[in-house]
Amino acid sequence: MHGLINRAIQSFVCNTYGQSRWIRVTEAAHLGFVEFEAMLVYDDETSQRVLHELCAELGRPRGEILEDLGTYLVSNPNTEALRRLLRFGGVSYVEFLHSLDDLADRALLAVSDLHLPELELHEHKPAEFTLTCHPGLPGYANVMIGVLRAMADDYGALVMLHHNGSQEQTETISIKLIETAFAEGRRFELGARAV
Repeated sequence: MHGLINRAIQSFVCNTYGQSRWIRVTEAAHLGFVEFEAMLVYDDETSQRVLHELCAELGRPRGEILEDLGTYLVSNPNTEALRRLLRFGGVSYVEFLHSLDDLADRALLAVSDLHLPELELHEHKPAEFTLTCHPGLPGYANVMIGVLRAMADDYGALVMLHHNGSQEQTETISIKLIETAFAEGRRFELGARAV
């Protein structure tokens, strides 16, 4: 698994639960280190071991933790770059949803060895969608639910999300858009200001 993904998990745990809990997780997982390097690639077993020990440490199911990770990736000030990348998908939540088909390709443009599973959006009615998460990264659909929820808040939209389970390693998420302008969204400017 790419170091950026492992580093995101590390940042999420440290910022949400504290450095000491992260150290306990790395010790229980027998990593031999406490910090992932963002640009290295780690074997999948190492990443899965970390997630297993994180679930044990927090006493929470993996799916819930991964959803929280997805929310963190969009809403935490430390990960503003990812939020900006996602907001370039469109000026409305619906446009953002339609941009998800290209997310894996955009990730490759940003980091040439970061391979995310393909996403496929299907619009059944003007406000009802399913997002298909193709195989390649265990738990990716759960992370995407957190991302979708946080991005709805970011756009000021009200949505209902449901994980429909998996079939032949492919997972689907139902998305029902209740209100496009439910609340005031977070401010977003196309051009970043120099500090």
